[in-house]
Amino acid sequence: MSETIRLEPGDQAPDFTLSDADGNPVTLSKVLADTGKSVVLYFYPAAMTPGCTTEACDFRDNITEFADAGFTVLGVSPDKAEKLAQFREKESLTFTLLGDPEKETLTAYGAFGEKKNYGRIVQGVIRSTFIVGTDGKVQKAFYNVKATGHVDRIKRELGL
Repeated sequence: MSETIRLEPGDQAPDFTLSDADGNPVTLSKVLADTGKSVVLYFYPAAMTPGCTTEACDFRDNITEFADAGFTVLGVSPDKAEKLAQFREKESLTFTLLGDPEKETLTAYGAFGEKKNYGRIVQGVIRSTFIVGTDGKVQKAFYNVKATGHVDRIKRELGL
């Protein structure tokens, strides 16, 4: 199997355009330029699964704190827009969810590849989060994170 790339702080964040839960295109460089805010970009395996729901609800519950500190939160999974819309409605999510069914963006960020699942090596989404500065560079990269407690860890790392 191939080696999964890993982004490091200082690397240029791969730009992308993905569809949101309503089917509208969202481009990372445009979000950075239009908002003037850094981006908390998190990758998760699947909408409406227990761990991903916990993580998404943690982001939802802390969204004001992120926004007040100058961060836009974007969640990316391989799900299609319809499933993302259901997830957003069911959990009252107030940030943008993006679908990457082709897994091109997931792969570009090293968030898709080999991982251990119950002791077996499988191909799949590697739960990961990146802080992308307004200059489009990776400020922090977190790989193989746990869904529970992850948002608190990010807040500590960012001094929130």
